[in-house]
Amino acid sequence: MSQAFIEVQGAEMVFSTRKGQFHALRDIHLQIEKGEFITLIGHSGCGKSTLLNLIAGLLQASQGVLLCDRREINAPGPERAVVFQNHSLLPWLSCFDNVYLGVESVFGASEAKPRLQERTQAALELVGMAHASAKRPHEISGGMKQRVGIARALAMEPKVLLMDEPFGALDALTRAHLQDELLKIVARTQSTVVMVTHDVDEAVLLSDRIVMMTNGPAATIGEILRVDLPRPRERVALADDSHYLSCRKAVIDFLYTRHARSEVAA
Repeated sequence: MSQAFIEVQGAEMVFSTRKGQFHALRDIHLQIEKGEFITLIGHSGCGKSTLLNLIAGLLQASQGVLLCDRREINAPGPERAVVFQNHSLLPWLSCFDNVYLGVESVFGASEAKPRLQERTQAALELVGMAHASAKRPHEISGGMKQRVGIARALAMEPKVLLMDEPFGALDALTRAHLQDELLKIVARTQSTVVMVTHDVDEAVLLSDRIVMMTNGPAATIGEILRVDLPRPRERVALADDSHYLSCRKAVIDFLYTRHARSEVAA
């Protein structure tokens, strides 16, 4: 059996707060294969973004070990690119320059400027934003900003793409369109993706496996659901697919029956 590409071995996360210690995550064990699309889903406060940040190296686990490509994760690295819900674009730079900044940070020491520009242009073309390369963030829509954020991440040629509710702030139609585009991009790049979402349909549409988190504090992985739907996936064709509906029901049952929350999450 081959070793997993990403491994989380007994990870715990405890935060120090004014009110004392807060146990966010406990006993997390997760293996992700190269090229897999994994979504993390659960109620607010279940630690899914915390787990993503541990894989990104933005947080250090209180206990346990995390590995990417057999190397311990102890800091952020260019092999793990992160796309946040907020696009995080620099407002004074054009779309091209926002992407170029990421490219230069990874390849600037080893490649000439023309090659860096080629990488930047190719990434914008991949997400359908080449036509807006000269525009600044305030001149484009929210969905277009997210495309540029994804382009910046992909341009760094990461081994892993980490996405924290990247479409959460978008309207339903824009969200659906970008989900479809993400499916095409991942098919072309063969990226390994770990994505946080609160949307059941998004999780089933995109995922190879859905990691369902129990409620916090001291949240852990409650169940992992394999989504054996063939790719490429078409949302309209899946609407009446029995396996799609079965997966959707399983996630809803986990979230709203077995792990329902009676209180409003902080």
